[in-house]
Amino acid sequence: MVFFDEVDAIAGDREESGDMENRVVAQLLSLMDGLESRGEVVVIGATNRVDAVDSALRRPGRFDREVEVGVPDRAGRREILDIHVRGTPLAEDVDLETLADRTHGFVGADLYALVTEAGMRALRRLRDADEEFSETQATVTQADFEQALAAVDPSAMRAVVAELPDTSFDDVGGLDDAKDALREAVEWPLTRRAYFDAADIDPPTGVLLHGPPGTGKTTLARAAAHESGVNVISVRGPELLDKYVGESEKAVREVFQRARQAAPAIVFFDEIDAVATTRGSSGDVGERVVSQLLTELDRASEDPNLAVIAATNRKDALDPALLRPGRLEKHIHVPTPDADARYEILRVHAQNKPLADDVDLDAIVSELDGFTGADIAAVVREAGMQAVRRAADAGDPPASVELTQTDFQQAIEDAESTGDRR
Repeated sequence: MVFFDEVDAIAGDREESGDMENRVVAQLLSLMDGLESRGEVVVIGATNRVDAVDSALRRPGRFDREVEVGVPDRAGRREILDIHVRGTPLAEDVDLETLADRTHGFVGADLYALVTEAGMRALRRLRDADEEFSETQATVTQADFEQALAAVDPSAMRAVVAELPDTSFDDVGGLDDAKDALREAVEWPLTRRAYFDAADIDPPTGVLLHGPPGTGKTTLARAAAHESGVNVISVRGPELLDKYVGESEKAVREVFQRARQAAPAIVFFDEIDAVATTRGSSGDVGERVVSQLLTELDRASEDPNLAVIAATNRKDALDPALLRPGRLEKHIHVPTPDADARYEILRVHAQNKPLADDVDLDAIVSELDGFTGADIAAVVREAGMQAVRRAADAGDPPASVELTQTDFQQAIEDAESTGDRR
């Protein structure tokens, strides 16, 4: 068996290679043509850039079979973890099933690095405790794996911003209708697929969150990913644009390619109006990006493990072709919060703050008419800053910091003076 590792290094596309590379490819073609089928010599090539290999090699009689070694699914990750922890002393609280669920986008090398890093953290813990090493003490705990997860990035998603958000729907005040709609459109197709199969229906391909700025569209998308237990690939619209011809479309293709490799996953386009405005008004580059985005959304509709969420505060600026069924078909309005929603938002942001006894959340909410979720978060933050200034100027200990009703009143007045929210 002749094994060529990284075969693309010597067998690249001859149209893009130099004279030396062309001669190497020609020689390789001649030698492989001279091999008898099912003889005593077998040639195997490996590459992670299959499109870079010369097309003449990828035909019957040369490299007859192409086997894609993709990113492992949950069952594959569980089996790989079992192999790598065979000789590792695990504590009783280690849950490999949970680790397999949480390692979307991890390849075999990543899982090996995860186990190794968890073991190293266990050894460091013993060293810091100044305890003598023993086999009974050198156990790897679930906490070691949790810390290792933060240190090891999934290779299949390294080229894009991928994360498992820690924001849940409990951290989002109000917006109950939007939460329910997101659960049905995003979370259920990923976690309750059997019900959709039983009803013989396809879930929505994409979801569009639209509403005024600061109402929590981005937070809702992150919370939906957290509730689904999958990675979210965050893409800000302007990041896809490039001045060179073809690069913007390539960036869109790569985002969806990475998402498919690491499925189940959610692709989140924030400020999608920056790249998907109505064709005819966005210029040549914008039109090509929209066309590529439409193509990728059509392909995503065939993958039940891939969900697309987009957010904008300019729905009317989007190309109509994006908003039809089969693409961004589910439209969820995220409105300015009403009184009950404002109270829930204020409660969420103030729940861990050191509040004085005179703080009346109901009275504060009555002064927040017209404020969005971002505005309310800014009010709580400014009230906290005033409490910090007061304690620091008086030389009081940090434990004495308290947010008073006066701090909130002053923060609301400052917010009203810096912007017309009413």
